[in-house]
Amino acid sequence: MSFELSLNTGTTPHLSLEQAAEAVAASGLKHIGPWRHLLEQGGGAEKAAGIIAGAGLTTTTLCRGGFLTPADPEGRRAALESNRAAIREAATIGTAELIMVVGGLPAAAHLLGARSSAAEQNAADKDIIGARGRVAEGIAELVPYAAEHGVRLVLEPLHPMYAADRAVLSTLGEALDLAAPHPAETVGVVVDTFHVWWDPQLREMIARAGAEHRIASYQVCDFNLPLAADALKSRGMMGDGYVDFPSISRWVAEAGYTGPVEVEIFNQQINDQDAATTLETMKQRYAQLVLPALREGDQHLDAQVR
Repeated sequence: MSFELSLNTGTTPHLSLEQAAEAVAASGLKHIGPWRHLLEQGGGAEKAAGIIAGAGLTTTTLCRGGFLTPADPEGRRAALESNRAAIREAATIGTAELIMVVGGLPAAAHLLGARSSAAEQNAADKDIIGARGRVAEGIAELVPYAAEHGVRLVLEPLHPMYAADRAVLSTLGEALDLAAPHPAETVGVVVDTFHVWWDPQLREMIARAGAEHRIASYQVCDFNLPLAADALKSRGMMGDGYVDFPSISRWVAEAGYTGPVEVEIFNQQINDQDAATTLETMKQRYAQLVLPALREGDQHLDAQVR
């Protein structure tokens, strides 16, 4: 499965899981990374597993677990139970990799639709250090359950502009520090170019992640300017923005990663266009901008080993 391309279904949000799987298979790709809501809409994880297998595909990741920052007991219980369900779903659809977006500040919970008395009570809670501590506690609590199911919790550092509402984890180094107390087979990291391209320590942290055997996924898309009115939709097709894909891809391969590569793009124009067009463009840009550097990095690693 060295460096084979995978569609993360966040790129085709208007498709059901069955439609997305059909589109991926028709494009000639072999892998898909679904989001959890598609499993629920399609009748549950067991049915989703059948859809994916029936299309001749394998599952690369499941998006997403996380959101472990609620400060109130009820919120924390609900978050942990949701993550346990996500772990079971990942195992059922045949992936060992559960992407974890760890959550933002309680003060910003309402921005993601949280509506509860607890959310209102926590509206003034801007303690980011406390939120990070609760993430660490939540991961520690979930690790044994994940291990029982053969699933790895894959920490995803998000660009700092999402620290308030989506992830108090912003750098690959922070993610590795958070993973460090746990076995590599139960807690890993994802390198997502949109989120980490700017990090001055990125090369060193990718090398560290490789040395610690924690790179569980490589996700690619571009960083576009100007930012969209909804900053979440500022991702672009590879080559349309400012990410240095050859360098980052080479570093990832030199770190020993040879797994599938997911394309995950939130962009209104791309999300609204025909999926066949998106998949064909993905394949072309990947072949031009990403795959050659991955192969170069892999060859460099082989030469070092020899």
